[in-house]
Amino acid sequence: QLQLVESGGDLVQLGGSLRLSCTISGFTSYRYAVGWFRQAPGREREGLSCISGSGSYKNYADSVKGRFTISRDNAKNTVNLQMNSLKPEDTAVYYCALDRRLSLCTRDQNDYDEWGQGTQVTVSS
Repeated sequence: QLQLVESGGDLVQLGGSLRLSCTISGFTSYRYAVGWFRQAPGREREGLSCISGSGSYKNYADSVKGRFTISRDNAKNTVNLQMNSLKPEDTAVYYCALDRRLSLCTRDQNDYDEWGQGTQVTVSS
């Protein structure tokens, strides 16, 4: 059974760093795009970044470009999100998701079929 599990969320101070991991089990994910999203209280879910199955194509939202880096290790079935220079406005629940369409990748949540349960990131000022 396909399962995505996020980990690495924590409380961090302004300017700090975190590394989120998305572990995919029950499925061979190397051909499929994976995206990272976040949702803050009272706000819509935001697509942050995505990576193609091979890892050769990556896409970032303007809000995180230059601060966040997405990567994947297909041998370990994991997709990571390195987050640097964190700000209080980065506080949210962070989700990873998998797109079964065998396309490059998008940051549109409607293109994603499978979702993890989320991990909380809190940035204090």
